[in-house]
Amino acid sequence: MSSPLLVARDLQQSFTIGRRRIEVLRGISIDVAASEVSFLVGASGAGKTTLLYTLAGLERPESGEVLFEGRNIYNLGGRDQARIRNEHMGFIFQGYHLLPELTALENVRLPAMMGGASTENLDERAASLLNDLQLGDRLHHLPAELSGGEQQRVAIARALVNDPDILFADEPTGNLDSKTGAAIIELLLALVRDRRKTLLVVTHDQSLAERGDRKLEIRDGMLTSHSNSTAP
Repeated sequence: MSSPLLVARDLQQSFTIGRRRIEVLRGISIDVAASEVSFLVGASGAGKTTLLYTLAGLERPESGEVLFEGRNIYNLGGRDQARIRNEHMGFIFQGYHLLPELTALENVRLPAMMGGASTENLDERAASLLNDLQLGDRLHHLPAELSGGEQQRVAIARALVNDPDILFADEPTGNLDSKTGAAIIELLLALVRDRRKTLLVVTHDQSLAERGDRKLEIRDGMLTSHSNSTAP
């Protein structure tokens, strides 16, 4: 059996509000397999986003470790952490975070250019992703000229442009109406399954969480895992 792509052990995280100390992560451990699609659910304020950011190397835990492909992320220097995030991870947020002065195509190209990737065939690769996301006729439009659903599809293409091993998504449909959100999720799941990518999604939508291979639930700082027999 191959080793898990991502491993977390005994993650602890807390925040202090006034004189009150709130324990958000209380010894959470998890293994994430390659090509696995998981949805992380829990009540508002339960720590879903904190856990996601900690697993992605964006928020250092008070204690515990996160290993990506066997390397402890938080033992690495800032430059090495940034390189792993750029080359091996993709990020999709509730807010689209597109640069308003860049076209859809230029926004998608950006992570590859920032990482120093060869520009050869980069436009073709970015355009192909946008076409797969049904935006082939919107390549040269600015974000202000796109709907919310179109902007999120550009953000998904941007997350995939470096061919990452794992995608982290934080409430990717949170700013969209239910019909548009459902269409976005269908496209996202089709893309990651076709490309055999690992996907971890934070969502408040319990029905959506049934679409993955596994549903992870965080409650009182602890994590439980449930396999989804209905996942495709």
